[in-house]
Amino acid sequence: MKARVVLLPGDGIGPEVVAAARAVLERAASRAGHALAFDEHLIGGAAIDATGEPLPASTLEACRGADAALLGAVGGPRWDDPRAPVRPEQGLLAIRRELGLFANLRPVRTWPELADASPLKPDRLAGVDILFVRELTGGLYFGPRARERGEDGERAYDTMLYTEGEIRRVVALAFRLAAGRRRRVTSVDKANVLESSRLWRQIVLEIAASHPDIAVDHQLVDSAAMRIITSPGAFDVIVTENMFGDILTDEASVLSGSLGLLPSASLAEGRFGLYEPIHGSAPDIAGTGAANPLGAILSAAMLLRHSLGLDAEATAIERAVDAAIASGARTRDLGGTLGTEAMTAAVLRGLAG
Repeated sequence: MKARVVLLPGDGIGPEVVAAARAVLERAASRAGHALAFDEHLIGGAAIDATGEPLPASTLEACRGADAALLGAVGGPRWDDPRAPVRPEQGLLAIRRELGLFANLRPVRTWPELADASPLKPDRLAGVDILFVRELTGGLYFGPRARERGEDGERAYDTMLYTEGEIRRVVALAFRLAAGRRRRVTSVDKANVLESSRLWRQIVLEIAASHPDIAVDHQLVDSAAMRIITSPGAFDVIVTENMFGDILTDEASVLSGSLGLLPSASLAEGRFGLYEPIHGSAPDIAGTGAANPLGAILSAAMLLRHSLGLDAEATAIERAVDAAIASGARTRDLGGTLGTEAMTAAVLRGLAG
Protein backbone atom coordinates (compact mmCIF):
# COMPACT_ATOMS: atom_id res chain seq x y z
CA MET A 1 0.00 0.00 0.00
CA LYS A 2 1.12 3.57 -0.75
CA ALA A 3 -0.21 6.57 1.17
CA ARG A 4 0.62 10.22 1.71
CA VAL A 5 0.76 11.71 5.21
CA VAL A 6 1.05 15.43 5.97
CA LEU A 7 3.08 16.27 9.07
CA LEU A 8 2.04 19.38 11.00
CA PRO A 9 4.61 19.72 13.81
CA GLY A 10 3.25 23.05 15.06
CA ASP A 11 4.64 24.66 18.20
CA GLY A 12 6.43 23.83 21.43
CA ILE A 13 7.04 20.12 21.83
CA GLY A 14 5.01 19.43 18.67
CA PRO A 15 8.04 18.93 16.38
CA GLU A 16 9.66 16.56 18.89
CA VAL A 17 6.68 14.25 19.33
CA VAL A 18 5.78 14.31 15.62
CA ALA A 19 9.32 13.19 14.77
CA ALA A 20 8.96 10.32 17.25
CA ALA A 21 5.59 9.29 15.85
CA ARG A 22 6.92 9.41 12.29
CA ALA A 23 9.78 7.06 13.20
CA VAL A 24 7.36 4.53 14.68
CA LEU A 25 4.88 4.96 11.85
CA GLU A 26 7.56 4.35 9.22
CA ARG A 27 8.86 1.28 11.03
CA ALA A 28 5.42 -0.29 11.43
CA ALA A 29 4.45 0.40 7.81
CA SER A 30 7.73 -0.77 6.26
CA ARG A 31 7.71 -4.02 8.24
CA ALA A 32 4.40 -4.82 6.55
CA GLY A 33 5.56 -3.74 3.08
CA HIS A 34 3.71 -0.41 2.95
CA ALA A 35 5.23 2.83 1.62
CA LEU A 36 4.35 6.13 3.27
CA ALA A 37 5.30 9.50 1.76
CA PHE A 38 5.55 12.49 4.10
CA ASP A 39 5.19 16.26 3.55
CA GLU A 40 5.76 18.77 6.35
CA HIS A 41 3.74 21.98 6.61
CA LEU A 42 3.09 24.87 8.99
CA ILE A 43 0.20 25.43 11.38
CA GLY A 44 -0.38 27.47 14.53
CA GLY A 45 2.12 29.92 15.96
CA ALA A 46 4.93 28.76 13.69
CA ALA A 47 2.70 29.51 10.71
CA ILE A 48 1.80 32.96 12.08
CA ASP A 49 5.48 33.81 12.47
CA ALA A 50 6.30 32.65 8.95
CA THR A 51 3.23 33.76 6.99
CA GLY A 52 1.01 35.86 9.26
CA GLU A 53 -1.70 33.18 9.13
CA PRO A 54 -2.38 30.27 11.52
CA LEU A 55 -3.41 28.00 8.61
CA PRO A 56 -1.66 28.89 5.34
CA ALA A 57 -3.41 27.99 2.09
CA SER A 58 -0.49 25.70 1.20
CA THR A 59 -1.07 23.65 4.36
CA LEU A 60 -4.75 23.25 3.62
CA GLU A 61 -4.04 22.30 0.01
CA ALA A 62 -1.52 19.67 1.13
CA CYS A 63 -4.02 18.14 3.53
CA ARG A 64 -6.68 17.97 0.84
CA GLY A 65 -4.28 15.96 -1.31
CA ALA A 66 -3.25 13.57 1.48
CA ASP A 67 -4.69 10.46 3.07
CA ALA A 68 -4.11 11.72 6.61
CA ALA A 69 -2.36 14.37 8.69
CA LEU A 70 -0.38 14.04 11.92
CA LEU A 71 -0.37 17.14 14.15
CA GLY A 72 1.89 17.95 17.10
CA ALA A 73 0.51 20.93 19.07
CA VAL A 74 -0.23 24.61 18.61
CA GLY A 75 0.13 27.69 20.78
CA GLY A 76 2.46 29.08 23.41
CA PRO A 77 3.23 32.21 25.44
CA ARG A 78 4.32 34.17 22.36
CA TRP A 79 0.77 34.09 21.01
CA ASP A 80 -1.21 33.98 24.27
CA ASP A 81 -3.19 37.24 24.01
CA PRO A 82 -6.85 36.10 23.71
CA ARG A 83 -7.75 39.43 22.06
CA ALA A 84 -5.11 39.18 19.36
CA PRO A 85 -6.76 39.19 15.91
CA VAL A 86 -4.70 36.17 14.81
CA ARG A 87 -4.08 33.26 17.19
CA PRO A 88 -2.67 29.73 16.78
CA GLU A 89 -5.93 28.06 17.86
CA GLN A 90 -7.68 29.63 14.87
CA GLY A 91 -5.63 27.27 12.72
CA LEU A 92 -7.20 24.26 14.43
CA LEU A 93 -10.74 25.57 14.13
CA ALA A 94 -10.16 26.45 10.48
CA ILE A 95 -8.70 23.08 9.51
CA ARG A 96 -11.60 21.28 11.18
CA ARG A 97 -14.11 23.43 9.33
CA GLU A 98 -12.40 23.40 5.93
CA LEU A 99 -11.76 19.65 5.91
CA GLY A 100 -15.11 18.69 7.44
CA LEU A 101 -13.56 17.03 10.51
CA PHE A 102 -16.85 16.49 12.30
CA ALA A 103 -15.96 13.75 14.80
CA ASN A 104 -13.19 13.69 17.38
CA LEU A 105 -12.29 10.27 18.78
CA ARG A 106 -10.43 10.18 22.08
CA PRO A 107 -9.71 6.76 23.56
CA VAL A 108 -8.94 6.73 27.27
CA ARG A 109 -7.54 3.56 28.78
CA THR A 110 -5.47 2.65 31.79
CA TRP A 111 -2.37 0.53 32.27
CA PRO A 112 -2.07 -1.48 35.51
CA GLU A 113 1.65 -0.68 35.60
CA LEU A 114 0.84 3.05 35.74
CA ALA A 115 -1.83 2.93 38.43
CA ASP A 116 0.37 4.95 40.79
CA ALA A 117 0.52 7.79 38.25
CA SER A 118 -3.24 8.40 38.45
CA PRO A 119 -4.81 10.41 41.30
CA LEU A 120 -7.60 7.82 41.51
CA LYS A 121 -7.47 4.66 43.62
CA PRO A 122 -6.32 1.59 41.66
CA ASP A 123 -9.64 -0.23 42.15
CA ARG A 124 -11.41 2.59 40.26
CA LEU A 125 -9.05 2.20 37.30
CA ALA A 126 -9.44 -1.52 36.64
CA GLY A 127 -10.66 -2.27 33.13
CA VAL A 128 -11.08 1.35 32.04
CA ASP A 129 -11.36 1.52 28.24
CA ILE A 130 -13.50 4.43 27.07
CA LEU A 131 -13.90 5.81 23.58
CA PHE A 132 -15.17 9.40 23.51
CA VAL A 133 -16.86 10.52 20.30
CA ARG A 134 -17.08 14.31 20.35
CA GLU A 135 -18.95 16.34 17.75
CA LEU A 136 -16.33 18.78 16.48
CA THR A 137 -17.75 21.39 14.11
CA GLY A 138 -20.95 22.61 15.76
CA GLY A 139 -22.13 24.02 19.06
CA LEU A 140 -20.75 26.97 21.00
CA TYR A 141 -17.30 26.84 19.42
CA PHE A 142 -18.63 27.49 15.92
CA GLY A 143 -20.71 30.60 15.39
CA PRO A 144 -20.00 31.53 11.77
CA ARG A 145 -22.63 34.25 11.48
CA ALA A 146 -22.69 37.49 13.40
CA ARG A 147 -26.05 36.78 14.96
CA GLU A 148 -24.64 33.62 16.60
CA ARG A 149 -21.59 35.18 18.25
CA GLY A 150 -20.80 38.72 19.34
CA GLU A 151 -19.67 41.27 21.91
CA ASP A 152 -20.75 44.89 22.35
CA GLY A 153 -18.67 46.01 25.32
CA GLU A 154 -21.30 45.27 27.97
CA ARG A 155 -22.28 41.77 26.97
CA ALA A 156 -20.98 38.85 24.94
CA TYR A 157 -22.77 35.83 23.56
CA ASP A 158 -22.15 32.52 21.80
CA THR A 159 -24.89 30.29 20.42
CA MET A 160 -25.05 26.51 20.82
CA LEU A 161 -26.50 25.75 17.41
CA TYR A 162 -26.97 22.23 16.06
CA THR A 163 -28.73 20.84 13.03
CA GLU A 164 -30.30 17.43 12.84
CA GLY A 165 -27.76 16.35 10.23
CA GLU A 166 -24.77 17.37 12.37
CA ILE A 167 -26.07 15.34 15.29
CA ARG A 168 -27.15 12.34 13.25
CA ARG A 169 -23.80 11.75 11.56
CA VAL A 170 -21.73 11.81 14.75
CA VAL A 171 -24.19 9.67 16.70
CA ALA A 172 -24.35 7.15 13.85
CA LEU A 173 -20.55 6.94 13.92
CA ALA A 174 -20.61 6.29 17.67
CA PHE A 175 -22.99 3.39 17.20
CA ARG A 176 -20.84 1.92 14.40
CA LEU A 177 -17.77 2.09 16.62
CA ALA A 178 -19.62 0.60 19.59
CA ALA A 179 -20.60 -2.38 17.43
CA GLY A 180 -16.91 -3.31 17.24
CA ARG A 181 -16.34 -2.84 20.98
CA ARG A 182 -18.51 -3.76 23.99
CA ARG A 183 -21.79 -2.61 22.42
CA ARG A 184 -22.66 0.16 24.88
CA VAL A 185 -23.28 3.82 24.05
CA THR A 186 -23.70 6.57 26.61
CA SER A 187 -25.10 9.80 25.17
CA VAL A 188 -24.25 12.90 27.21
CA ASP A 189 -26.43 16.01 26.97
CA LYS A 190 -28.22 18.63 29.06
CA ALA A 191 -31.74 17.85 27.86
CA ASN A 192 -33.36 19.12 31.06
CA VAL A 193 -32.27 22.67 30.16
CA LEU A 194 -31.13 23.06 26.54
CA GLU A 195 -33.23 22.87 23.37
CA SER A 196 -30.20 21.71 21.39
CA SER A 197 -29.81 18.82 23.85
CA ARG A 198 -33.45 17.85 23.48
CA LEU A 199 -32.93 17.57 19.73
CA TRP A 200 -29.74 15.61 20.42
CA ARG A 201 -31.56 13.11 22.65
CA GLN A 202 -34.40 12.70 20.18
CA ILE A 203 -31.99 11.74 17.40
CA VAL A 204 -30.06 9.36 19.66
CA LEU A 205 -33.33 7.59 20.46
CA GLU A 206 -34.15 7.30 16.75
CA ILE A 207 -30.75 5.84 15.88
CA ALA A 208 -30.82 3.52 18.91
CA ALA A 209 -34.06 2.01 17.64
CA SER A 210 -32.14 0.74 14.60
CA HIS A 211 -29.48 -0.88 16.81
CA PRO A 212 -31.34 -3.15 19.25
CA ASP A 213 -28.13 -5.08 19.92
CA ILE A 214 -26.43 -2.01 21.43
CA ALA A 215 -27.28 -0.87 24.96
CA VAL A 216 -27.94 2.85 25.23
CA ASP A 217 -28.20 5.17 28.18
CA HIS A 218 -28.50 8.93 28.54
CA GLN A 219 -26.54 11.00 31.04
CA LEU A 220 -26.79 14.67 31.87
CA VAL A 221 -23.35 16.23 31.52
CA ASP A 222 -22.98 17.05 35.21
CA SER A 223 -23.77 13.53 36.37
CA ALA A 224 -21.57 12.12 33.59
CA ALA A 225 -18.67 14.21 34.88
CA MET A 226 -19.14 12.63 38.30
CA ARG A 227 -19.46 9.07 37.00
CA ILE A 228 -16.31 9.34 34.88
CA ILE A 229 -14.41 9.71 38.17
CA THR A 230 -16.46 7.41 40.42
CA SER A 231 -17.06 4.51 38.01
CA PRO A 232 -15.08 4.97 34.77
CA GLY A 233 -15.03 1.24 34.05
CA ALA A 234 -18.78 1.31 33.42
CA PHE A 235 -18.40 3.25 30.15
CA ASP A 236 -17.71 1.94 26.65
CA VAL A 237 -18.49 4.60 24.01
CA ILE A 238 -19.48 8.11 25.12
CA VAL A 239 -20.93 10.43 22.46
CA THR A 240 -21.56 14.10 23.11
CA GLU A 241 -21.55 17.60 21.65
CA ASN A 242 -18.54 19.84 21.16
CA MET A 243 -18.08 21.76 24.42
CA PHE A 244 -19.22 18.93 26.69
CA GLY A 245 -16.80 16.62 24.89
CA ASP A 246 -13.94 19.07 25.24
CA ILE A 247 -14.43 19.29 29.01
CA LEU A 248 -15.17 15.62 29.70
CA THR A 249 -12.23 14.31 27.71
CA ASP A 250 -9.83 16.57 29.57
CA GLU A 251 -11.33 15.36 32.84
CA ALA A 252 -10.99 11.73 31.78
CA SER A 253 -7.36 12.23 30.81
CA VAL A 254 -6.36 12.04 34.48
CA LEU A 255 -7.47 8.41 34.59
CA SER A 256 -4.43 7.22 32.66
CA GLY A 257 -1.99 9.27 34.74
CA SER A 258 -0.67 11.72 32.15
CA LEU A 259 -1.87 13.84 29.24
CA GLY A 260 1.21 12.59 27.41
CA LEU A 261 -0.31 9.13 27.00
CA LEU A 262 -3.48 9.97 25.14
CA PRO A 263 -4.09 10.13 21.37
CA SER A 264 -6.95 11.48 19.30
CA ALA A 265 -8.39 11.37 15.80
CA SER A 266 -10.54 13.95 14.03
CA LEU A 267 -12.40 12.32 11.16
CA ALA A 268 -14.08 13.55 8.01
CA GLU A 269 -16.84 11.65 6.24
CA GLY A 270 -14.38 10.12 3.79
CA ARG A 271 -10.96 8.60 4.40
CA PHE A 272 -9.10 11.65 5.63
CA GLY A 273 -8.37 12.17 9.31
CA LEU A 274 -6.26 14.52 11.42
CA TYR A 275 -4.42 12.77 14.25
CA GLU A 276 -2.84 14.42 17.29
CA PRO A 277 -1.95 13.81 20.94
CA ILE A 278 -4.32 15.62 23.27
CA HIS A 279 -1.58 17.40 25.20
CA GLY A 280 -0.67 21.01 24.51
CA SER A 281 2.55 22.55 23.28
CA ALA A 282 4.20 22.42 26.76
CA PRO A 283 6.50 25.40 26.15
CA ASP A 284 8.18 24.88 29.52
CA ILE A 285 9.87 21.69 28.28
CA ALA A 286 10.07 22.43 24.55
CA GLY A 287 13.54 21.76 23.20
CA THR A 288 14.68 19.85 26.29
CA GLY A 289 14.01 16.37 24.89
CA ALA A 290 11.78 15.54 27.86
CA ALA A 291 8.38 15.30 26.11
CA ASN A 292 6.41 12.07 26.35
CA PRO A 293 5.94 10.84 22.75
CA LEU A 294 3.42 8.09 23.52
CA GLY A 295 0.31 10.18 22.83
CA ALA A 296 1.67 11.08 19.39
CA ILE A 297 2.77 7.49 18.73
CA LEU A 298 -0.66 6.14 19.66
CA SER A 299 -2.19 8.83 17.41
CA ALA A 300 -0.10 7.38 14.59
CA ALA A 301 -1.64 3.99 15.35
CA MET A 302 -5.10 5.54 15.03
CA LEU A 303 -4.01 7.03 11.68
CA LEU A 304 -3.14 3.57 10.39
CA ARG A 305 -6.44 2.13 11.57
CA HIS A 306 -8.96 4.82 10.65
CA SER A 307 -7.50 6.47 7.51
CA LEU A 308 -5.39 3.70 5.96
CA GLY A 309 -7.35 0.65 7.08
CA LEU A 310 -4.20 -1.02 8.46
CA ASP A 311 -5.60 -2.49 11.66
CA ALA A 312 -2.87 -5.09 12.16
CA GLU A 313 -0.14 -2.48 11.91
CA ALA A 314 -2.03 -0.17 14.30
CA THR A 315 -2.36 -3.01 16.79
CA ALA A 316 1.36 -3.71 16.49
CA ILE A 317 2.16 -0.15 17.55
CA GLU A 318 -0.28 -0.31 20.46
CA ARG A 319 1.24 -3.57 21.66
CA ALA A 320 4.73 -2.09 21.36
CA VAL A 321 3.64 0.80 23.59
CA ASP A 322 2.18 -1.70 26.07
CA ALA A 323 5.44 -3.63 26.04
CA ALA A 324 7.50 -0.49 26.63
CA ILE A 325 5.35 0.45 29.62
CA ALA A 326 5.44 -3.11 30.97
CA SER A 327 9.23 -3.09 30.72
CA GLY A 328 9.40 -0.08 33.04
CA ALA A 329 10.07 2.62 30.44
CA ARG A 330 8.91 5.94 31.90
CA THR A 331 9.24 9.56 30.86
CA ARG A 332 9.42 12.27 33.51
CA ASP A 333 5.67 12.93 33.55
CA LEU A 334 5.26 9.28 34.58
CA GLY A 335 7.87 9.47 37.32
CA GLY A 336 10.76 8.16 35.22
CA THR A 337 13.91 9.56 33.70
CA LEU A 338 13.63 8.74 29.98
CA GLY A 339 13.56 11.48 27.38
CA THR A 340 11.64 11.55 24.12
CA GLU A 341 14.25 9.67 22.10
CA ALA A 342 14.76 6.94 24.69
CA MET A 343 11.03 6.31 25.07
CA THR A 344 10.65 6.19 21.30
CA ALA A 345 13.50 3.68 21.13
CA ALA A 346 11.71 1.51 23.68
CA VAL A 347 8.63 1.42 21.46
CA LEU A 348 10.70 0.67 18.37
CA ARG A 349 12.26 -2.29 20.21
CA GLY A 350 8.75 -3.57 20.85
CA LEU A 351 7.98 -3.37 17.14
CA ALA A 352 11.10 -5.35 16.34
CA GLY A 353 10.10 -8.18 18.63
